[in-house]
Amino acid sequence: MTAGPQFGRRAALVGGAGALAAPGLAGAQAARNLRFIPHTNLFTLDPIWTTAYVARNHGYLVYDTLYGMSASGRVRPQMVEGHTVSSDGLTYNFRLREGLRFHDNEPVRPVDVIASLRRWSARDAFGQNWITAVEEMTGQSDRDFTMRLKRRYPQLIEAMGKLSNMVPFIMPERIARTDPFQQIQDPIGSGPFRWRREEFVAGSRMVYERNAAYVSRSEAPDWNGGGKPVHMDRVEWTIQPDASTAAAALQTGEVDWWEWASPDLVPVLERNRNVQVATLPLEALAFMRFNTLIPPFNNPLARRAVMTAVNQQDFMRAQVGSDRYFRTCHSFFTCGAPMSSEAGAEALAGPPNLDRARAMLREAGYNGERIVVLSSSDIPSVHNQTLITNDLLRRLGMNVDFVVSDWGTLVARRNSREPAERGGWNVVNSWNVQADLNTPAVSNFLRGNGGAGVWGWVDDPTLERQREAWFGAETEAEQKRIAEDMQKRAMETVPFIPVGQFNLPSAWRRSLQDVAVSPVPFFWGIRRA
Repeated sequence: MTAGPQFGRRAALVGGAGALAAPGLAGAQAARNLRFIPHTNLFTLDPIWTTAYVARNHGYLVYDTLYGMSASGRVRPQMVEGHTVSSDGLTYNFRLREGLRFHDNEPVRPVDVIASLRRWSARDAFGQNWITAVEEMTGQSDRDFTMRLKRRYPQLIEAMGKLSNMVPFIMPERIARTDPFQQIQDPIGSGPFRWRREEFVAGSRMVYERNAAYVSRSEAPDWNGGGKPVHMDRVEWTIQPDASTAAAALQTGEVDWWEWASPDLVPVLERNRNVQVATLPLEALAFMRFNTLIPPFNNPLARRAVMTAVNQQDFMRAQVGSDRYFRTCHSFFTCGAPMSSEAGAEALAGPPNLDRARAMLREAGYNGERIVVLSSSDIPSVHNQTLITNDLLRRLGMNVDFVVSDWGTLVARRNSREPAERGGWNVVNSWNVQADLNTPAVSNFLRGNGGAGVWGWVDDPTLERQREAWFGAETEAEQKRIAEDMQKRAMETVPFIPVGQFNLPSAWRRSLQDVAVSPVPFFWGIRRA
């Protein structure tokens, strides 16, 4: 499996006529370009195929959504004018905004919406539950469509307005009909920017051009739940070789915005009067994820053994350094969220017990088999975390094969269900922001649906039944009780190990105005002073 889509041969950087422009014109053009350092290379064009945030960020540039979420957490209409609901709560009628067009100038139609929602619902945790309530989706006209439900589903609109991780972006029908487990190759959307395939340079540069035909809502920008006015002609993503180079480029004005500034370099950036540093909202929960299809971690006892030896402070200090940016968290839902609980977390919250962990591994049948641990060379917040995992497993006496690659290669390999000796894997570290782990609805990783789930493929019918009960709960108090039961069950079966909760800083030039401080980099509403 390749790491990403076949983008075509590398294109040379644009020159020619642009290089001959008059100095004044060139300066004006540069002022309308936003130069951005993403956390990694764009290795796929498909934000539904993967949970990787770089694909989500790309998706927000080129696609639009039916609903969006404001900074206050309110879900608001985006591509739709709104909706009406029948008195029995079983029929929803929607109308698309007038003038919506894809980048190929084709109108956005209900058939595009329906195909896109079906593809999304095959992969996303919320979508998989959402689709079970839908009896049928039908177009009524070029702009009107109806959803008829099997049962009342109060979270219907909330699901379509989710903020992160497999966002229900709307694609043309011909693209949305792609098998959801295969990557799309054609990034045609109706969003505020177009991806410039001819300017793509793998591992170096991605360019997005303003979509002049995009019609923003009239409201003020508010994350992705308000208007999306675009004031920049181009957004250029440039990959930097390391954090020090990125920090230097930001300080000299070579780039405008660094998505995830390295915490150890924040003091330097804060001393530069031309740079603004902000801590991103919605803390992230870091975790260790196991491949539960193959030994030894197909045995929950082996997973509990590793959890018994975890010291979250080791992971967090390696990942973000300063105590300013992290806290311990022994919940499978992000700490501070309404559903969070530390019930049953004694093994994780207590002092690490390596001797007990070694004994549990022997009891689980581990006998020195090779353990493949995957790490990313180009995302320090993942790599530093995984270095601690590597050290911990070795201290437990495990035969670790520590495989380091770029993020795109890692993501492709972690989708493999083959044994470790045939290109598979055993352990991967990652993290998700609060919006992706704060309830059973959105968490792709607190699932027990086996092969229908995301990488790791935990098969736990009890956890799935608890999740279904959570959706059916009529009060928040009942939801919290069920979430606590899920927490206790997860402590037994260990779908992943929480290894701490943290914030990441972002940094940009003060010449940029109205940058949204959000867990997703939004490129609309930004002006240059």
